[in-house]
Amino acid sequence: MALVYQPVMQLSGILVSLLGWVLSCLTTYLPQWKNLNLELNELEIWTMGLWQACVVQEEGGMQCKDFDSFLALPPELRISRILMFFSNGSGLLGLLLSGFGLDCLKIGERQQEQKKRLLLFGGMIFWISGITAIVPVSWVAHATVQEFWDENIPDIVPRWDFGEALFVGWLAGFCLILGGSLLNCTICSTEVHPSSVHYAVAEQQDQCQCLETETRP
Repeated sequence: MALVYQPVMQLSGILVSLLGWVLSCLTTYLPQWKNLNLELNELEIWTMGLWQACVVQEEGGMQCKDFDSFLALPPELRISRILMFFSNGSGLLGLLLSGFGLDCLKIGERQQEQKKRLLLFGGMIFWISGITAIVPVSWVAHATVQEFWDENIPDIVPRWDFGEALFVGWLAGFCLILGGSLLNCTICSTEVHPSSVHYAVAEQQDQCQCLETETRP
């Protein structure tokens, strides 16, 4: 059973991790980290991301403007840039390491111990990548909640709300952690190598042939 389920779990882990990495890259560049609806003009929706602020108009489409200075950004957006870059880079490294460690890959087929180490390191890096994707979106969400319920801000001032990119980032982090867990589960499970199985079968056949020759008159 281990021979059947192990490659399936490995492929499932690498595919889920790949999905999480793609979503993490998408989260980094989406401008919808924060949304702002103006009560005076409901036809305009303001959005803010890590790189630019945009306004969506019903008639004129979307217009965006890049941030002029990195230091002028709020602390949560500055740190989020760094963490999301780290998440994307570590996710790519995890894909490379775990990809070379898959049993279905013929490269390094005789070096099973090294392939297991690559899978282990790849799974651990996916965990790190998932955590560093969840932290910035959670930090921005926390700052948005605090600003929304801040009593020092007058009620007439519009409040920022959660953007779609935050939910994409949470999903990305969950997929990366789940993919890394699936890869590490394949290492912890009992493995039976095909070479040992063939050797055992051949040895049993030799014993049967010896018994047949001895029983013949």
